[in-house]
Amino acid sequence: MGTSKRPSPLFDWFIPIDGDGQHIGTRRAERPPTFDYLRKVVDAAEGNGFHSLLIPTRFVNGLFEESAPLSETWTTVAALAAVTSRIRFLVAVRPGFISAGLFAQMAATLDQISGGRLDINIVPGGIQGDFERMGEKIDHHTRYARAEEFIESLRLLWESPLPATFNGQYVSLEDAVVSPGVFNGGPRFYLGGASNDALELAGRQADVYLAWIHTKENISSFIERANAKFSEAGRPARYGLRTHLVVRDTEAAAWDAAEELIARADPEVHRQRQAVTSSSKMVGQKAQAQVVKDHLLAPNLWNGISTVRVNCGTALVGTPDQVAAELRDYWRLGIDEFILSGYPHIEECVRAATDLLPATLSLIQEEGPLDA
Repeated sequence: MGTSKRPSPLFDWFIPIDGDGQHIGTRRAERPPTFDYLRKVVDAAEGNGFHSLLIPTRFVNGLFEESAPLSETWTTVAALAAVTSRIRFLVAVRPGFISAGLFAQMAATLDQISGGRLDINIVPGGIQGDFERMGEKIDHHTRYARAEEFIESLRLLWESPLPATFNGQYVSLEDAVVSPGVFNGGPRFYLGGASNDALELAGRQADVYLAWIHTKENISSFIERANAKFSEAGRPARYGLRTHLVVRDTEAAAWDAAEELIARADPEVHRQRQAVTSSSKMVGQKAQAQVVKDHLLAPNLWNGISTVRVNCGTALVGTPDQVAAELRDYWRLGIDEFILSGYPHIEECVRAATDLLPATLSLIQEEGPLDA
């Protein structure tokens, strides 16, 4: 795609609510997800100039043994927003577990507390068995239909402090009021997923379509399919990419670090993740856990993390120059926002900001002029 009028790329970091450490997939995290620790991660990201922070949604721990400590999403982000001043928060939310009217009030309040630093990652799907833990048994297609009404009703409630009524199949509001409202039109909506339902919903409702990293051929195909859906809906398309990083000064050191990351993984964690993957109907989850020799999807693309982690389990591995070139290539495909992470999240945040992002921006700027 052309390089004219491309916005300057955004770089985000990640809040590890499952826990953190130099090794993952153990029964318990080396660094539990306490508020004090997660605040240090957020401080590192804000201090190193990252644009936003993704905070995922979980019902059980998805990186260590399922009963390991887990920090609840909304409570955690509300506390973190109150002790930060600049960085944005991209908060993953599952429609259906709280009423749309009540959530609209909660989100508007957090948007006010943060001074308009809130965005919402709508997560209609879920790993096999996850929804059922909380008594939710509706099918995949219905989850996406409900998510669309959830988004539409939130936008309606945030338009005006006047009473609003919404009569949907899954969301019903009668003279509901949200006051005070949100800043500057309210949070942007991010949506992901690789299924047809996900792409169609993104085309109609997403401000940003998110993809988990995969080979450039697969990402290009996702973007092509999504572009068609955005075009059908008459809406502009914007894309984000979620990936882990393993960056070191030499390529050999990077691969050693990648292998060491999962070297102490517990067999029970492997069993739990394999059970999730083998029974999952999620297109993206199955792609992340694709079985390939040495976990190599491409020369610098490694999915070893998927053996111990739900959802995104693939990393870019290499030197700063190698990984910067990879990010530049994904930017060429149309990615304008990169959601990055690395273990442990404090040290790797600093490494990425110091060694990787300047090299990446330099390569992208060589492609042509960028909008401010």
